[in-house]
Amino acid sequence: MTTGHDTKTGGRATLGEIARVLQSAPKQTFFICLGAYILSQLDVALFAYAIPSIRKELDISLSVMGLVTGLSHILAAAILIGFARLTDRFGRKRMLAIGTAAAPIVISLTALCWSAWSLGIMRGLGFAATGISYPATGALVTETAPARVRGIFAGLLQTGYPIGWFAAAMLAAPLLTHFNWRFLFLITLLWVPYTWVIVRFLKEPARFEAAQKSGATGVTFGQALRELLAPGNRRRLAILFLAQFMFVVAYGGTQVFFPTYFVEERHLQISSSAYLVGIGNAVAVLGYILAAVTGEAFLTRRTTVVIWTLLGSAMLMVLIWGTTTYTETIVAFAVMSMFFTGTAAVKFAYIAEVFPTHLRATGLTVCGVLAVSLGQSLGPILMAEGVKHLGWNMALSLVGAIPLMVAGLFYLFLKPIPSGLEVEEAARQA
Repeated sequence: MTTGHDTKTGGRATLGEIARVLQSAPKQTFFICLGAYILSQLDVALFAYAIPSIRKELDISLSVMGLVTGLSHILAAAILIGFARLTDRFGRKRMLAIGTAAAPIVISLTALCWSAWSLGIMRGLGFAATGISYPATGALVTETAPARVRGIFAGLLQTGYPIGWFAAAMLAAPLLTHFNWRFLFLITLLWVPYTWVIVRFLKEPARFEAAQKSGATGVTFGQALRELLAPGNRRRLAILFLAQFMFVVAYGGTQVFFPTYFVEERHLQISSSAYLVGIGNAVAVLGYILAAVTGEAFLTRRTTVVIWTLLGSAMLMVLIWGTTTYTETIVAFAVMSMFFTGTAAVKFAYIAEVFPTHLRATGLTVCGVLAVSLGQSLGPILMAEGVKHLGWNMALSLVGAIPLMVAGLFYLFLKPIPSGLEVEEAARQA
């Protein structure tokens, strides 16, 4: 597709050009991946909304729940490293189909948990199954989207997070009011058939098939890791990992516990808490779209990540210390989410395009899923201990706002890459 710009040297696209390319670009892969990502985030969100009810029935303290959530992400991280290498070796489509089929089945087994340790094991397996969607969908969209709007497609893919959390809120609010929390996890079985959509209509990217035919995808995990840690990649890998880790310490310590915070500290009913978080995430979709467009047409993706992350940190402090009424809280939460989680729209695109095709899913997992899993293992533990000793507001400030600010500053040490490059050229320039 010719757009009037050289995709080897890049250059910011105009809004008109973005609109024209988006209109004509093939979208089947994007929408299939978006559906799979929404379902994976919906699974994760259901657990967050159910935490107050689970703690009450199983008599689990907040400290123990933080430990359960943290350790379950460590288990998930260990599993996902292997899954990522399989995604780079055997195909994005195949692993996405496996994850989409397995995740609802594994997560439905959460309904059978009877203790903290059984909950930790099932959540670890559940997080691993849903986590496959991150590198698989990311690689699929990055490798099939036109160069001029790759950032837009990659950014819009990340709207699966707030859409999933909103959909989960609409399910959780009435179901947790009228039914036991265990029923909430059983309904995840309803989206197992989506696997058929992936198998029937999704195709492997031509870039991946070419890499597979050349033998580039046949390297072992050890060889892939050594290539990622080579002198030309090591510094970038370390900064991306640390930035994402600090971001997810903030995320894991706040987003998972926001429904609990609004119930225990703000004294909302569980349904009101779910609606607040769900509606806030629905509004946050606007932040994802604005971030994607800004990173593609006005600023570099790296610079957009810095701005969005710092604004998210500031708005988190406003939410914690500057709101009292329900209306003020939901407005502040929505604006905070636009920037806090909305940064994923550009951050994901940046991470995805700086790795070569045969290492893309592995790189996304190390800088994305592995950092996310480790950050989410530490964040809930720090938050639970912070609440125990300092109270909710101070804990949210120290575990949420400050690590989020640090994550944004880390990106200043990364190289800004021009938009509009072919993905191979972007990886070379990184």
